Amino acid sequence: MYKRWLPSVTTALLLVCALLIPIAGVSGAETVGGTGAAEVAGGTAEAAASNLVLEQTFTTVSNGWSKVERWKDNNPMFAAEDYPQDGRGDQDGQRLTFFGGVKKPHSSRFLLYYAPKYDSNPVKTPVLLVHGANDNADRAWANPNELGSYGCGAISCPGTGMMQDLVGKGYKVFAINFPHKQGDNYYSAEQIHDAITIIQNVTGESKVDVIGWSKGAFASRMYASSVKKAGGTSYSQDIRKLVLVGNPNKGFDYIFRHGWSHNLSIFPECGGVVNAPSPHTQMVCWGISRNHPELSIYNTASGNFFPGQKQMLGKWVDEYPLPALEQDWYTTYYGGQGFFTNSNGIDAAIQQGSLVEPILNAGIPASIQTYLLSGDKNDIPAIHSEHTGPSDGVVFIASAAAVQGIGNVAGNVTVQHNHLQLGWAAASAKQIDQWLKQN
Repeated sequence: MYKRWLPSVTTALLLVCALLIPIAGVSGAETVGGTGAAEVAGGTAEAAASNLVLEQTFTTVSNGWSKVERWKDNNPMFAAEDYPQDGRGDQDGQRLTFFGGVKKPHSSRFLLYYAPKYDSNPVKTPVLLVHGANDNADRAWANPNELGSYGCGAISCPGTGMMQDLVGKGYKVFAINFPHKQGDNYYSAEQIHDAITIIQNVTGESKVDVIGWSKGAFASRMYASSVKKAGGTSYSQDIRKLVLVGNPNKGFDYIFRHGWSHNLSIFPECGGVVNAPSPHTQMVCWGISRNHPELSIYNTASGNFFPGQKQMLGKWVDEYPLPALEQDWYTTYYGGQGFFTNSNGIDAAIQQGSLVEPILNAGIPASIQTYLLSGDKNDIPAIHSEHTGPSDGVVFIASAAAVQGIGNVAGNVTVQHNHLQLGWAAASAKQIDQWLKQN
């Protein structure tokens, strides 16, 4: 869950490091503000812009982007987040250069990607692309083949993505890249607002179309619903259309439903290296019990390493029975000591910070045209796909297509793609283009 948050190759995934490409940068320290932002979005945008500082601009960028900027939001609500100690959650590829060589960036920083013709394409309303968990703006939107075979949800992956498709159809396209790959969605929601404010300032448009994928969709919905931390920004009437792609609108429980298989890609002694949370604090690998609470989804004495995953949890056991033939299925979901694993259970994780119910209760304003895109192909190569109910391999369709709390459901479509394909495959791109063109 999300696309990018979860299982092995599943959400975004990750494990293969891209080549680090040297780039030229023009440094600066420019504060965004003034009458431009105020005129576009009013006092709230002006206040937000006063916190934003442009730290550096990069003009030699891979994967077809025009330029990338690194921004810092000086709002005191941002705090440094915990990263997995073994480096599996560190920034990599060209993003590492953009974050100034800092492998574990502070959560107050983010990258804004500019696509070609961002200032000249004819479609009036600009588009902001928001990636999911354990992913990045490059793999998600511009080069699904960045990780090679299987990294895009298919055996063979294309070298261009939705960014190039939208640019070719006349859209002004931007994308955000978050500092923490599994970070707090409160921070992500605030940075989505920041990105919109910058785009307003650049284009002069009062509203932006937002396309969020997986965890990115979850955070986008949070912002639109004004679900925020103290000191955070309420929705500022700056979204025209909101496209939620593979979003766990009513939560997901994949991690606990298929914990044993999921775990094999996480615990290092079992050969795991994936940057995703385990439902277990302990597991037997090669006959020896291994203790790794820091790789679990729970808050631990050593930190809270996967807050964004916890925030998306929701129980589906009443709708779809648990897979009773999978190892330690009962203790994984409900908590306790199994034959090979120990879990605190999904209820403990939900109590530590699920935001599904608060978001549903807050609702999306009817002024936003909201679109839901789900996948019905539950066969993601190389991972244990969700098979206990109709799904995209990670998120149940009943969650991704749920309309509860949405004030204006302008479209709700299911396509024949899996969770990872939803962000780049043909049926998704065609459907999203049709939605964006509607009045």
